[in-house]
Amino acid sequence: MTAIAPLHFDDAREAAGLAAFLRRLLHYDRAAAVRLQAGGGAVAVFGRPPSFEVLAIRTARLVDAVDLDVTVSAGELLEGIEESAGKAVVPGAVTGPPWAGVLPPRGGWQPVAGLPPVAAMRSAVTAAVAEFRTRDEALPEERRTRAERDRVAREIWSRTLAGTGLPLRAVHAAQSLGFLPPLPDEELPVLLFASGPWLRLRTPYGSIALRTAPISLSVSPGTTR
Repeated sequence: MTAIAPLHFDDAREAAGLAAFLRRLLHYDRAAAVRLQAGGGAVAVFGRPPSFEVLAIRTARLVDAVDLDVTVSAGELLEGIEESAGKAVVPGAVTGPPWAGVLPPRGGWQPVAGLPPVAAMRSAVTAAVAEFRTRDEALPEERRTRAERDRVAREIWSRTLAGTGLPLRAVHAAQSLGFLPPLPDEELPVLLFASGPWLRLRTPYGSIALRTAPISLSVSPGTTR
């Protein structure tokens, strides 16, 4: 097997940011895999945290123009990151999960209007979490099953945000993975884009992408920046 050359980041903070993303991803799935795509002096790392039903994307600038497309263990990639040196040793490839074969498109993204401020998005997530807890606690013992709790959660998190078509679960994922700008940086740009059946919530710290229509068997694997 041909060894993969280490990735050298443009700034040590890029390595730290990627490591933080991987730690959060592994919090939700200790066996998580990620797909790496590098080209044009940057690398994009795709992951899919369970239950959110979205793709999380973290990008980082590289010193060299590396061409790479590989699916690896998120845990092994994290172990290979040297934050102080600003580099990462890429582990050997693994068999990718189904989601890794269908990524958001590279182009065709158009802005979607109506996205509320970050503070309002955080409030919407907080309210949804509180509603789930209240409704969960109100369930009679005979109905407190995994299926019923999943039904309630699906109903709440499938609601769209401010008429944008973006499900609340996407905002919840962005907050949980550290993508929403923290105080006092809440004025940093957070934008919503659409391309075909895909929506993408883009922030300075990463992106959340999801399809608004079922995946067709005829869809070919896509790429993203």
